[in-house]
Amino acid sequence: MKVNYQLIRIFFVSILFCAVDISLAQQDKKINDSLSANNLVIDSSLYYRVEKIEKEVAQEKKGESNFLVVGLATMGFVLNNNISNINGVKSNTKTNSLADADRFEISPLMLWRHGKKLLIEFEPSWDGKSLGVNWGDVSYFVKPGFIVRGGYLVLPFGIYNKRLAAGWINKLGSDPVGVANYPPSSDFGVEIEGGLPLGAMKWSYDISLTNGMQLMNDGTIQNVGIVDNNRNKTITGRLSLFPFSNSSLELGISGLHGGIGDDNSIHKSATTTMYSFDLNYVKTITSILVNVKAQFNNISISNERYFSPVDSSLYTFSNQTSSFFGQLSLRPTKAPGILKNFELAGRYVTYNTPLNSTLGAITNEYDIGLNCWISWRSVLKVVYENRAVKNIVPVNLGGYQSNTNLYKRLIIQYSVQF
Repeated sequence: MKVNYQLIRIFFVSILFCAVDISLAQQDKKINDSLSANNLVIDSSLYYRVEKIEKEVAQEKKGESNFLVVGLATMGFVLNNNISNINGVKSNTKTNSLADADRFEISPLMLWRHGKKLLIEFEPSWDGKSLGVNWGDVSYFVKPGFIVRGGYLVLPFGIYNKRLAAGWINKLGSDPVGVANYPPSSDFGVEIEGGLPLGAMKWSYDISLTNGMQLMNDGTIQNVGIVDNNRNKTITGRLSLFPFSNSSLELGISGLHGGIGDDNSIHKSATTTMYSFDLNYVKTITSILVNVKAQFNNISISNERYFSPVDSSLYTFSNQTSSFFGQLSLRPTKAPGILKNFELAGRYVTYNTPLNSTLGAITNEYDIGLNCWISWRSVLKVVYENRAVKNIVPVNLGGYQSNTNLYKRLIIQYSVQF
């Protein structure tokens, strides 16, 4: 009999994660009591992680080099029910799996600190099908409020990809479509980041200069990779403001602009301009931890000509894409017993791709989930997702008179930060 060593490894890794969570439970309870006593309003997951890092930093000696491995793992069960209706003909496909590429991930993060100024980060990721890299960069801490970074970066566009995408931070079972995956989230380049007080308020900045993106023949864009496809570069930036002294509310605005056409092609002068607004609100209100996240993206690509998939003739369309997600979670942090470990979360997502093109679609999604926090860094989620997609590709471009899809998912997922 052929033994699947890969599954055995994953099984024992899962047992190890659970063992570590149990061993830390008493320590987590003490910290949780301290958090409640001081009535802090930041995310509990961020509080624990910051406190842990502060203790480790306090023990380091000046000029000493240190290597640390942390990371995250996400795994679980997915039940799918897909209903399609093409020109009045319906079909129904049901599947289930103990994992899929969107909801399975093991990502170790390797950190090497040299002295007080230099930090190297590298996070590979395995989704069960392929091994990739989320980011890999070198950061130099010039002074408080000023960091210079270079390498393979997460672009400072919006709030989701850089701060909310990790499985143990994401309140639901999957990423919001059209926000997490479009535009591409990472690129090669340089970045400056920091923040300073502004009276009783605070503000932060994050600006990058990268290779940019590539316009494809169907009007979509993708990451160009380590070798640029033109002589232009892309600038991306995000500014945020914390208007309250307790930092319970953060308001962010982002922008991106750059050339995306291949040199010596019909798209050589193509450019893209994007903007985003985001909101982050975390506050304890009458013993309930209220957590609100939202982001709106708008993507515009210059007027270009594309090849029709039907007869290879050239046509044009308004290449405008928009997406939005709004998320609310509630957790009774002072409830008796195990009740304080449960969290109710809901999310709405909308994603609109260009009309009169092969990309045309209107997507609306509603998600609801119940989370059980085993410890501050490990969570078990039960999530129901309902995504409706109305495809509006014109008939002369290969579309149908009517084409709709309804995707229903039940997700049972365990996520841990280690």
